[in-house]
Amino acid sequence: MTSATTTVVNDLLTRIGEGDPERIAELYAEESDWRLNWPEDEHGRASTPWIRHRATRADAAAHYRDLGAHHVPGEAATEIERILVDGDDAVILGEIRQTARATGRPYRARFALHLTVRDGLVVRHHVYEDSLAVARAFAPDA
Repeated sequence: MTSATTTVVNDLLTRIGEGDPERIAELYAEESDWRLNWPEDEHGRASTPWIRHRATRADAAAHYRDLGAHHVPGEAATEIERILVDGDDAVILGEIRQTARATGRPYRARFALHLTVRDGLVVRHHVYEDSLAVARAFAPDA
C-alpha cells in the first residue's frame, strides 16, 4: 500500500515535470520551511533569483516561475535515482540537467531533496545540490 507521503511526493514530481508553477505550489502548505544549502551571501542574486529561502505557498510558485524564466525551455531533464520514504519524510536523490538562459551554458548538478509531508501538503523542502555547477553555468564570462 502506498503511503500518503509517497503519493504526495510522486504527485509533486509529476507536477514539476509538467512545469505549471501554480499547480506545483498547490501541494505546499500555506507556510513551509524551505531551505537551500547555498551560502547566504549568494542568495537572491540577479542571475539566480530562485536561490533563496522561501516560506509560503506563493513563494513556492515564485520559485518555479523564476527557475523556468532563467533556464532554456526544452533543454532540461531530471533523473530521479531513488526516493526514500520514512513516515512523513522523503528524500529524493538524483541529477538535474539544465541550460542557463543568460549564458547558454549547460550544466549537470547532483541533488538531494528532503521533503516532509503533513496532511497531504509539503511542509519542509530542503535542497542540497551541486551549487558550484549552477554558479559556473550562470557566471558571466571572465
